[in-house]
Amino acid sequence: MTTDTPEILKRKKALSVSPLKASAPMGAALAFLGINRSMPMLHGSQGCTAFAKVFFVRHFREPIPLQTSAMDQVSTVMSADPNVIEGLLAICNKQKPDMIGVPTTGLSETQGVDINRLVKDFRTEHPEFNHIAVVPVNTPDFTGCLESGYALAVKAMIEWLVPEDTSRVGRRPRQLNILAGSLLTPGDIEHLKELCEAFRLDPVVLPDLGDSLDGHLTDEDFTPFTLGGTPVSAFQSLGDAAATLVVGRSLNPAADLLRTRTGVPDYRFDSLMGLAENDRLIGLLTKISGRPVPAKFERQRAQLQDALVDCHFMTGLSRIAVAADPDLLYALSTLVASLGGEVVAAVAPARGPVLDAVPAGQVQIGDLEDLEHLASTAHAELLIGNSHAVESAQRLGVPMLRAGFPQYDLIGGYQKTWIGYRGTRQIVFDLANLLLQRTEHEIRPYVSIHASAQRRAAAARAAASHAHH
Repeated sequence: MTTDTPEILKRKKALSVSPLKASAPMGAALAFLGINRSMPMLHGSQGCTAFAKVFFVRHFREPIPLQTSAMDQVSTVMSADPNVIEGLLAICNKQKPDMIGVPTTGLSETQGVDINRLVKDFRTEHPEFNHIAVVPVNTPDFTGCLESGYALAVKAMIEWLVPEDTSRVGRRPRQLNILAGSLLTPGDIEHLKELCEAFRLDPVVLPDLGDSLDGHLTDEDFTPFTLGGTPVSAFQSLGDAAATLVVGRSLNPAADLLRTRTGVPDYRFDSLMGLAENDRLIGLLTKISGRPVPAKFERQRAQLQDALVDCHFMTGLSRIAVAADPDLLYALSTLVASLGGEVVAAVAPARGPVLDAVPAGQVQIGDLEDLEHLASTAHAELLIGNSHAVESAQRLGVPMLRAGFPQYDLIGGYQKTWIGYRGTRQIVFDLANLLLQRTEHEIRPYVSIHASAQRRAAAARAAASHAHH
C-alpha cells in the first residue's frame, strides 16, 4: 500500500478502445430516476436516449421511463429550442409527473443551448404547469462520466428546489438528510436507511434509488414515470434536518450548496466500505441520535473482524487491478489496501476530486484497453470492473469481481450491498474466494532419486503442470 499521492496519467490516445466510460447525461438521468414520479427528458437526438435506456434496462432489469426532445437534422442546424418547450408541454399534458429532469447531451451542447433560459421560457409560456418541478442541468457527454453527470444533477435539484432559509435547522431533530453518491447501489441505499432507522432516525435520501430501482413489483400494470424514490415535497424540508450525511466526494459541490442554503451541518464520507469507515459512521449515528449502538451492529462488526482474520492469507499481498468511476475506484482501492492487497492497476474514465487519494502508484485516465495493458504488465491476479471488463479478464486469464455500472451479465448485481459491516464482510469473502481460484495449496509428493525412471517422469510432468497453473 502506498501513502503517497498517486500520479494521474492523462489519456494519450485519440480514441477509446473498449470504453470504460458511461456518459454524463446517463448519470444525470440516473439521479432523476431516484425522485418519485419523475421523468428525465434528455435534450438531444432520439439515439442518445435510446442508448441510455438500453443500458439502464439491461442493468436494472426494469422498465425505465426516459423521454427525449428528439432533435433531428433540421433542428440541429436551425434551432432545437422549440423541441424543449414542446417536449415539456407534451410530458406535462400527458404524463403529469411531479418532476421533469432535463439533462443536455453532446449534440445540444455543441449547438450552444441555454437550457436554463428554455426552462424559464416554458414557465412564462405555460404557467398552468408551475406546480410541476422542472430541473435543467448541463451535462455534455464529451466531458466527464456517469459520476460527474449524476453529481451535477443532484446539485441542480438542490439549486432549483431547496429554499434558502437557514433558520429552520433542527426543527425535525430525528431527520437525517443523505446525499447518496453514484457509487452506492440500490442495495447500499436500502442498507444505509436501515442503519439510520435502527438509531430511530428518519433518513431522507437524495436521490433514493433504493426505493425507486430496487426491483419491486407493484399493483400497477404500467407507470409512465418513476414509482418510488424521494418525494419532490421532501426538498422543502431538507433545511429542517439535524444533519446531512454525504457519501462520495463527487457530491461535495452539492453538499456545499445545501449547507449554504439551509445551514444544516454535514458529515462527509468518501467511502462506506471497510472497518474504519463504518466505525466512523456508527459513531456519527450514535452522536446524532443520542442512542447507544444496537447489539446487532456490534455483532456484525465482530463478524467482519473474524472474516478479516480468516481471509488475510488470501487477500494479503494480492495484486489487483481496478477500473471504475473515481468515487468507486477510491472505495474499492482503499478496501483492497486495507486487506493487505496492492492495487497494481487503477483506471478511471475521467478526472475526479478523489483520485488524488487513491492508494495506488498511478491512476490512468483511460479505457479498458489501458486497464488490460497495465494489469498484464503488473501481473495482476484479479480484476474488478463492470461487465464490459469481462473479456479483458478472460484474455488475462484472471478471475473478476463485477462492480459499478453497467452489470448486464449478472442477475441482481444492481442490488448487491457493498457498504456497512455486513456488506464489507461479503466483499472480503468474495475477493478471497476469487483469489483462491488461482492458488493451489496441495503439498507436492516427495519422489526419491532412487525411484524408477517412470515415477520420476510422472513427477516431472506433475511439477510442470503445477508451474503452468
